[in-house]
Amino acid sequence: MNQQKIPATVITGFLGAGKTTMIRNLLTNAGGKKIALIINEFGDLGVDGEVLKGCGAENCTEDDIIELTNGCICCTVADDFIPTMSKLLERENRPDHIVIETSGLALPQPLVAAFNWPDIRTQVTVDGVITVVDSAAVAAGRFADDHDAVDARRVEDETLDHESPIEELFEDQLTCADLIVLNKTDLIDGAGLARVRDEVASRTARKPAMIEAKNGDVPASVLLGLGIGTEEDIGNRKSHHELEHEDGTPHDHDEFDSFVVELGPIADPSAFVESLKGIIAEHDVLRLKGFVDVPGKPMRLQLQAVGSRIDHYFDRAWAAGETRGTRLVVIGLHEMDEGAVREAIEGLV
Repeated sequence: MNQQKIPATVITGFLGAGKTTMIRNLLTNAGGKKIALIINEFGDLGVDGEVLKGCGAENCTEDDIIELTNGCICCTVADDFIPTMSKLLERENRPDHIVIETSGLALPQPLVAAFNWPDIRTQVTVDGVITVVDSAAVAAGRFADDHDAVDARRVEDETLDHESPIEELFEDQLTCADLIVLNKTDLIDGAGLARVRDEVASRTARKPAMIEAKNGDVPASVLLGLGIGTEEDIGNRKSHHELEHEDGTPHDHDEFDSFVVELGPIADPSAFVESLKGIIAEHDVLRLKGFVDVPGKPMRLQLQAVGSRIDHYFDRAWAAGETRGTRLVVIGLHEMDEGAVREAIEGLV
């Protein structure tokens, strides 16, 4: 057995930042590297896994894509991630590189720390943590409702730290990064991008490298081969939860909820998307993603929403024997009224 450590890249970033698109580009331009991919979804519908399995990359087959949908990977390291890694390392034909896509609501720190487990540290090293940022969302202030108000309150009360769990999570993901990818820069102008750079830099005392990207298009040579060994430096990248609960109290993600809405065929997808924008805005839905069945179309329509910005396109043909249908994952804060959101979406059909 080759005892050289397998490099692993952890890709994190908030909901809708473009992680899956970036990974899809990576898999199709990996230069012959055999890549194993571990995906941690938030919610019950494996949308990201389905998107990546359909990319057709020869160096990453469906057998090399492993989905973990039993909860946030940072909360279930012992139950899910460690056994998955162990099975992967037991394969006769081991991968050249492992890529792990965390849920948009996951903390990367506990995951990176897991690479110090005895059964893993001798065989795998964290090549680097890459945090993907939705530049348009940052420019629109989605990670702090009112920055001026937050700053004013901090001046008045030194104990005030964060306005929302979203803002805190955003900072935690940046704190753990070895490389920050400012994605979706085509959606903002130069001045907006400069503000985003300043905003992101201000959110972490560490100063990792920062690059710009459009549509998640970043060369594999940039993403892979960082050679950081991040697991050895995890003590310098503590999350807010770790700093606040160093007495051993476990953290949770009760601030966020998700549910799946299943519908029949959608005859007018354009009208459906426009109506969804109103529902998202009214109920402050953070993220909505899934697939739509359009009658008469042999391909399924993929739908990805971040706030009121919704992308939709036909991604692949419905497979033989596959049950057609419209299935959407809705993700929001814990106080989101699931019944009202579900009723509103179901009322569109």
